[in-house]
Amino acid sequence: CPGMSHGFLMRWGRGCCNTSNHDRIMDDIVKAALQKWPNVPACYGWLALDARGDWYMRDERVQAAGPFPAVKGSRVTHDKLKQFIERNYEADEFGAWYFQNGPQRVYVALEAAPWVWSIDRMDDGSAWRMTSHTGRQPKGIDAVLLDELGRLFLYAADMGLGVVRSLDMDAAADWLISKDVTPEDVRFEALSARFGYQLTPK
Repeated sequence: CPGMSHGFLMRWGRGCCNTSNHDRIMDDIVKAALQKWPNVPACYGWLALDARGDWYMRDERVQAAGPFPAVKGSRVTHDKLKQFIERNYEADEFGAWYFQNGPQRVYVALEAAPWVWSIDRMDDGSAWRMTSHTGRQPKGIDAVLLDELGRLFLYAADMGLGVVRSLDMDAAADWLISKDVTPEDVRFEALSARFGYQLTPK
């Protein structure tokens, strides 16, 4: 998949993540690249999102070693690069999630769901706050589900389905008790079809 090296990503992401004004500049850069090069082939298999909200780069060697998440690859640790990916993370009309890397769509393999939620209380303790791995917050939670592995999933109509980070399960339990909510039992294999997303776009 040409162009998926860290060097290419950093050329797009360098120096663009410090302020909201810079965020708008980056969005303009991406849009301009799409207009200039509208027919760049999409890239598959090179980027993945695990159930903790971490991004992984997966080159040919990693892909040959096995599927995600059995073989994860190299975790993306550069803060500006992560922010660039997260600002330009979207889904297509078929429920396949991708990172718009300049003019190229880089499709994302998902371990569990397209969003990964963290849960905490507001500073004054009066309410709970759900935040996605990209920093977005849903308008509300419309469904709560528990799979056979004990993973908690929250569905927000304005964003889609997300899995709660394992580190936040204690907070999630407190939230469920405070809201008197009992999660719906589900099989993990049924979630992608029900909520319209692809675990492994092809």
